[in-house]
Amino acid sequence: MLFGIDTLYIWVAVIILCVVVEVFTLDLSAIWFAVGGVAALVAASMSLEVTAQLIIFVLFSAALLVLVRPFCRRFLKTRNEPTNADRIIGQSAVVIEPIDNIQGTGEIKLLGAVWSARSTDGSAIPCGATVRVVEIRGVKAMVEKVG
Repeated sequence: MLFGIDTLYIWVAVIILCVVVEVFTLDLSAIWFAVGGVAALVAASMSLEVTAQLIIFVLFSAALLVLVRPFCRRFLKTRNEPTNADRIIGQSAVVIEPIDNIQGTGEIKLLGAVWSARSTDGSAIPCGATVRVVEIRGVKAMVEKVG
């Protein structure tokens, strides 16, 4: 008994809380504490002292967090799938509408497609200039003037 509550109920609450936190975060952090809670629940069902239950909870949770989490994250890691937009990074393009970050205007033509564009340094780039695509931000090509 802890604070007049059977420790079995406390460990069940810890397990449920950790599982709920893991469901909302999907970070592979709280799930190990839920497993530690299961180990402590087993210890509580064997009538071990509260101190022993806490030690078992901490040891199991810490060991799983340190040893198993990196292994699981390596296999469950989401891969960044390149898109067709990635292929324009580093490519040269021609400005077909003057680029002005303040007015929010500018377009480039690259590989037969027209892209909204902004300059990386904030400078205005005139129509007909050659630019290089540095990155993609949302649906805009971030460019820098060549030469």
